[in-house]
Amino acid sequence: MTIDTSKGIPGLKGALRYVRAYRDHVFVVKLGGDVLSDQHFLDQAAEQLALLSSLSIRLVVVHGGGPQASALSRRLGVEPEMIAGRRVTDDHALEVTKMVYRGLLNTELVSALRSHGLQATGLSGVDGDLVTAHRRLPLRVVDDEGQERTVDYGHVGDIDKVDPRILTTLLDARFVPVISSLAGDADGNVYNVNADTVAESIAVAVGAQKLIFMTGAPGVLRDRNDPSTLVTFADPDDLAELMNSGALAGGMKPKVQACIRAATGGVERTHIIDGRAPDALLLEVFTGAGCGTMIVGRKEKATYLGVDLAS
Repeated sequence: MTIDTSKGIPGLKGALRYVRAYRDHVFVVKLGGDVLSDQHFLDQAAEQLALLSSLSIRLVVVHGGGPQASALSRRLGVEPEMIAGRRVTDDHALEVTKMVYRGLLNTELVSALRSHGLQATGLSGVDGDLVTAHRRLPLRVVDDEGQERTVDYGHVGDIDKVDPRILTTLLDARFVPVISSLAGDADGNVYNVNADTVAESIAVAVGAQKLIFMTGAPGVLRDRNDPSTLVTFADPDDLAELMNSGALAGGMKPKVQACIRAATGGVERTHIIDGRAPDALLLEVFTGAGCGTMIVGRKEKATYLGVDLAS
């Protein structure tokens, strides 16, 4: 029997230029709760991350876990409160997030990566003074019903700084840091910080080449009920209309805002993809077409499109 060895070879050759370009660069990959909620999706993600690592791409993994925290809270008899895509964290909710983020999910993700040959190390933003934050003051927000209101988010933190030294140490030793979205302050307080914001801040601090959000959505949609309206490529100016129109609601809005801040803060390219789709991470990284939304700064957009900004 003759074996056809040509299958997949064109794609492998096409990926070679990306492999060369990304070697020894840092990718920050954020896994959302939708990806972590199913063992199959988690294993798919871990397998793809292992492949990236085998190509000498240096990985920092950040994870959320909102759905799991909400589920545990309900099992404990308390309904979680979400406003404008962000969790209100009272004393009870803080205890839940500690248990779910740093305990259950961080351990499961590290274990999944280990099963694919990666030496992963579980952390939170509290470890090694990695992420320092302060308690968010009550603020005026527009909720998902379009009403403006003042919200006290409780033990929710806003990031003051990221000290990447512990990450640099681990990356230089070829470990993969896996970071849950808790932060601390000098007084020993622990804060729940939006995982998208943690990922963005870390990506900027370590000078990442890419920031990738693996979510439960195909990317940014012009009509959130119609997957065919996927925005495949955008810069902050392109997204202003969508932001103002209210098309980006719930959990997608903080992701887009994080991408915009990262793209304007030195991260070359940011991506939002459906982390549940087979090989989505590899398709986004190693093919020109990708499979989700790529958000870049104005300068990187000009480079990507071959436009002379001076013209």
